[in-house]
Amino acid sequence: MKNKFLTITKNGTNEIIIKKSKFITNIARVETEEEAKEFLAAVCEEHKKATHNCFAYLIGQTDQIQRESDNGEPSGTAGVPILEALRKNEVHNTAVVVTRYFGGIKLGAGGLIRAYSNSASQAVETVGIVEKVLQTKINITVPYKLNDSLQYYLNENNFVISNISYGAAVTIETATTSENVTNFVAELNDQLAGKGEIVIGEEEYIEIPYHPKKEAK
Repeated sequence: MKNKFLTITKNGTNEIIIKKSKFITNIARVETEEEAKEFLAAVCEEHKKATHNCFAYLIGQTDQIQRESDNGEPSGTAGVPILEALRKNEVHNTAVVVTRYFGGIKLGAGGLIRAYSNSASQAVETVGIVEKVLQTKINITVPYKLNDSLQYYLNENNFVISNISYGAAVTIETATTSENVTNFVAELNDQLAGKGEIVIGEEEYIEIPYHPKKEAK
C-alpha cells in the first residue's frame, strides 16, 4: 500500500466544441472496475444517441487495471489519448468517458487524438486533483483552558484539524504520518504538560489539496 497517491477531487463534466463537433467529458472517481463499468454504462445510456462514447480508466494505486476504448473512432485516436492524459496528470482510481456528437467536419487522426486528449485533460483540470496521504488519526482531549493554545500549536505546525467536539472537555481530531506518531505524541505531551488525553486511532487516507508544479518556461 502506497503512503500517498493522486486522484481527482470530485466527479464532474466538461464540454468543448471543435469544428462543430461537441465533446462532452464525464469524469469520476472509482475504486473498483465494477464501479467504472457502472459509470460507463450510465454515461452511455444518457448519451445513447451520441456518435461515440470513448473511455479510459485507471484503477489501483499502481494502475493495476487499465482499460480504454475507441468506441468506433479510428484505432488509437480516442481511448489511448484519454488514458495517456490520465497518466500525464498522474491520477489514479479515475474513469473518463468522452462523448462525441459529430458536427459534420472530419478532424483526421491527429485532430482526433488532440481532441480526446484535451477533453480528458481539461476535465481533470476542471475538477481538480487531490493527494491522498496515509496517516494515523489522533484524538486529543484537553480542558477548555488549553483549547486555544492547542489549536494554535496544531495550526502553526501545519496539522489539519478535521473535527472538534465540545463536551465536558474539548476533543480535537487531527492526524500525522504513521512514522511520525511517536514524535508527535511526545511533542503534544510536552505542549500540554501531560494534562491532555491522547488516543491513537487507525490509519486511513487523508485528502490534501494538490497543486501540480508548473514547468519553468
